[in-house]
Amino acid sequence: MTNDLKLDDLKVWDASEYLDSEEIVFAYVNAAMEEGDPALLTAALGDVARARGMTEIARKAGMSRESLYRALSSDGNPELATVMKVMKALGLRMSVTSADAERYPA
Repeated sequence: MTNDLKLDDLKVWDASEYLDSEEIVFAYVNAAMEEGDPALLTAALGDVARARGMTEIARKAGMSRESLYRALSSDGNPELATVMKVMKALGLRMSVTSADAERYPA
């Protein structure tokens, strides 16, 4: 018996559907930050914002919903101030650790 799976039968995977606890959110955003890729971090923040509700996060960040979507889109390149406002609205904050953890343990 063959199972003919068609591309149209596949569901697009959306990380925001699985970000349902603080522990998962922290691990997800931390993993994105550890990669050192700004685009990956903004994508992760966008996933968390969608999971928590873009309208509410935009309000807390003092931005319009459209500006938030634009900043966190794949074409967006938000300023650090915007990233920090979004993180604060999400209940997150950045912290600094040594890139040479063995030499300078936390």
